[in-house]
Amino acid sequence: MKVDLFDFELPKRFIADRPAKPRDAARLLDLTGEGFADRIMRDLAELLQPGDLLIANNTKVIPARLDGLRGDVRIEATLHLRTADDEWLAFARPGKRLKEGHRIDFADGFYAELTEKREGGEVRLKFNCGGEELFQCLETHGHMPLPPYISRTADQPQNDREDYQTVFAEHEGAVAAPTAGLHFTEELFHGLEKRGVTFETVTLHVGAGTFLPVKADDTEDHQMHVEWGTITQVTVDKINATRMAGGRIVAVGTTSLRLLETAATAPGIIKPFTGETDIFITPGYQFKIVDLLLTNFHLPRSTLFMLVSAFAGLEQMHAAYEHAKNKNYRFYSYGDGCLLKNVDATPSSRSTD
Repeated sequence: MKVDLFDFELPKRFIADRPAKPRDAARLLDLTGEGFADRIMRDLAELLQPGDLLIANNTKVIPARLDGLRGDVRIEATLHLRTADDEWLAFARPGKRLKEGHRIDFADGFYAELTEKREGGEVRLKFNCGGEELFQCLETHGHMPLPPYISRTADQPQNDREDYQTVFAEHEGAVAAPTAGLHFTEELFHGLEKRGVTFETVTLHVGAGTFLPVKADDTEDHQMHVEWGTITQVTVDKINATRMAGGRIVAVGTTSLRLLETAATAPGIIKPFTGETDIFITPGYQFKIVDLLLTNFHLPRSTLFMLVSAFAGLEQMHAAYEHAKNKNYRFYSYGDGCLLKNVDATPSSRSTD
C-alpha cells in the first residue's frame, strides 16, 4: 500500500508534552459503538463486559539515553536493542564522526567501545560492564528516552522518570513506554475488577525504532524494527479460558497487540512465545486474537497508524483523528487515547448489560 494513504495534517499544538493528572483523567474516544463518543479513561470499565480480559505490556523503561564524549566531541547515544549482557544497538549522534574501535566515555569508569557502525546512525556498543551493573550505571548516568517530539529544558521540572512509566512496569528493557498503559491507576483497576474484567500482562521491550519514520513510498518496502518479547503459559491459559467463556481479548496498546498476534498460530489459537518479533501489520491483515484495542493517537505515516487502520479501518481512523482534532484531543505518548474494535471480528455471543 502507498504510505501516503496514512498521512494527515497534525499541527504541533495537538502534541502533548505532559501527561494528564491524574492519569485516568485523560480523554478517551470510544469507537466501539455507532459513531464517536467522547469519554475519559476512568469510563473504561463501563465500556467493557464482565468476562473480558485486558492484556497490557509490563516492560519497564530504562534511562537509555546517554551523553558522552569521544575526545572533545559530544556524543548522544540512545540504546534500543540489547544484543548481549554488555552490548546494545544504539542510535548515535553525530554518527558520521564515529568509527569502529572508538571509545565513548559516559562517566568516570563507565564507557563503551563502538564495535560496529551501521546505516542511519545506528551503532553497536560494547560496554565495560554488563548485567545488573550496567543497568545501575544507566540509572545513575542515563536519561529517560523521551520521544523526539517531546522537548525538555534544564529549568523544567523533570518528572519523566515517574510519568513515562506504567504503574505495572516490572521487567527492565524498554527504551520507549507502552503508552496506552500510562493511563492506568489503582482507581481504574478497582473499577475494572468491580465490573468483572480481568487483567494480565505480557512483556515486549519496546525499542527506539518505534519512532522511526517510514521512509519508503510503499509499505512493502519498509523494514520493521525488531523487538524482544515473551508470553507465558499462564497468560495463554487465561486467554484461552476467556475465549472459551465468550469473553473478549482487549489489548492495552499496540505493543501488546503485536506480541499477541506474533504468538498466534491460527484464528483463536495462541501459544507461549519467547523471542524477537518484527511483525508489521497493515490493512488486509486478519487479526487472530485481539477483539478490542486501547491505544493512543499516533504519528502520521507511522507503522502504528497503519496498525490501527488495519484494526479499525483506514477510513474510520482518518475520520476519528479528524474528530479528535476538532475536539482538541491531545496526541502521542503523553496524550489521550481511543478504544477501537476489530472491524472484521464476529459479534460476541455474550450479551451486553
